[in-house]
Amino acid sequence: MIVIPVKEGENIERALKKFKRKFEKTGVINELRERKAFKKPSVAKREQKIKAIYKQQMIGSEA
Repeated sequence: MIVIPVKEGENIERALKKFKRKFEKTGVINELRERKAFKKPSVAKREQKIKAIYKQQMIGSEA
């Protein structure tokens, strides 16, 4: 359960922004999207490898 302490006189928009930030950090939405459909372990590994290769290429091109 996410608890956001709101100070007296604090803007509701700011409190909502804090809530959204904390909610994103928990990763609930990402987990729900992943659980929506089953992904074979081989497909997941392949996607991880492709992402890793892409990141390495991005780092290599910056240097």
